[in-house]
Amino acid sequence: MVDKYQELAQKRKTVLEGGGEKRVAKQHEAGKFTARERIDMLLDEDSFVEIGAFIEHRCHDLGMEKNKVPGEGVVTGYGKIDGRTVYIFAQDFTVMGGSLGEMHAAKICRVLDLAVAAEVPVIGINDSGGARIQEGIAALNGYGEIFRRNTMASGVIPQIAVIMGPCAGGAVYSPALMDFVFMVEKTSQMFITGPQVIETVTGERISHEELGGSSVHNRMSGVAHFRAGSEEECFNQIKKLLEYLPNTYREKPPEVECSDPLARVCHKLNSIIPSDPNKGYDIKEIIRDVADEGTFFEVHEEFATNIVTGFARLAGKTVGVVGNQPKKLAGCLDIDSSDKAARFIRFCDAFNIPLVTFVDTPGFLPGTQQEHGGIIRHGAKLLYAYSEASVPKVSIILRKAYGGAYLAMCSRSLGADQVFAWPTAEVAVMGPEGAANIIFRKEIKESENPERTRAEKIEEYKKMFAHPYVAAARGYVDDVIEPKETRIMLIRCMESLEAKRGQHFSKRHGNIPL
Repeated sequence: MVDKYQELAQKRKTVLEGGGEKRVAKQHEAGKFTARERIDMLLDEDSFVEIGAFIEHRCHDLGMEKNKVPGEGVVTGYGKIDGRTVYIFAQDFTVMGGSLGEMHAAKICRVLDLAVAAEVPVIGINDSGGARIQEGIAALNGYGEIFRRNTMASGVIPQIAVIMGPCAGGAVYSPALMDFVFMVEKTSQMFITGPQVIETVTGERISHEELGGSSVHNRMSGVAHFRAGSEEECFNQIKKLLEYLPNTYREKPPEVECSDPLARVCHKLNSIIPSDPNKGYDIKEIIRDVADEGTFFEVHEEFATNIVTGFARLAGKTVGVVGNQPKKLAGCLDIDSSDKAARFIRFCDAFNIPLVTFVDTPGFLPGTQQEHGGIIRHGAKLLYAYSEASVPKVSIILRKAYGGAYLAMCSRSLGADQVFAWPTAEVAVMGPEGAANIIFRKEIKESENPERTRAEKIEEYKKMFAHPYVAAARGYVDDVIEPKETRIMLIRCMESLEAKRGQHFSKRHGNIPL
């Protein structure tokens, strides 16, 4: 019997050692932790329970029959973060470069299946050289099995992807199918085809970091949502994100005790809108002031910065926040901002997170680049997302709300439950200058002093339409409030809408304009 226990101890020791001392040392030299170290850093102490530790590959081609692969190059199991159960997998780059084969994929699929069955979040730490070429089509099939499970789990449980090394080829699509992607500066890369292939095919020379580093995917492509300076910082970001999310679509987000007075008056908001209508300001100041103190947690901070998305709390309860950013492109909507906001809105709707929208946009960004790039199709995603969302939706019109962009930012016609406007709001088909030039074109042209006439007509239009009261008279705005009262009104609204149940039609699903 003692021999059996010794055999178990030896087998477990082999698995725990991963790729061995030399490869572990090389991982550390690259500024990266090992798979097991990462799990220990992220999860509560002594909470990790490993599953599938002794799984082995079944490949006998190209010398693989002689190649032992401890743990199949991936560590899988479950544990707790701040007392909440999560399922987790972490690819082990010290074991065959974390390459994915048939049984490696089977371990990941097992974790995804169990997470869905248990209705708790799943976290995947990616650090892999890609498909295990020796296993050929079996490895590719493994990726397909993972992708299908990511898709079926979407909207059921939160899925978090963490890139902590290379993630290339087909491997990138699992993180892309998950809800949030985290990357680490200088050590994380994602790309479909690597620099060598690109140079061979196109002659273009580019480094791994320039092609698919954390800065590229956070700022330019929008593939990643968060960027951290270190692995430790990344894990802290993940823990912070989870504080706002429920375990499953069946639950409401976690609530915390609120020490910020619910009836707090936001006095500085009464003077935050510049007197010059063309001058910008920071929408984040408004969000932070209205939300419970210190609770605003921005998502996609570096991408499409003309719109702001993130989580916050009102009276201790999670809300999703979307707001135009007048500091960037005057708050215009464009292709990227439409995509960014639509995806965030759909996530919130899937997981019972009410939406608060702050509106200050002069319209969709004009130009041939936007038109030829499909702004019609991309803008329609935003319209679709808001229209489809059945969670409580409250909109605050701060300043400009013109034309189709006014509609797209959760107007009453798209299903907003309550719409408020500040006295500085301008709800109209277009801005006063453009409207006056069109409506009074003949009078301006025939005038003895066209410039003076144009100025007079612009002022006339402003008095008629550049305010919130026409919209309020039609019932498109529920009330015009002083900015300082915004927090109080939002909390009251959310309380009144807490029991809201969305209307669902009998159909397979809609067809979002992807």
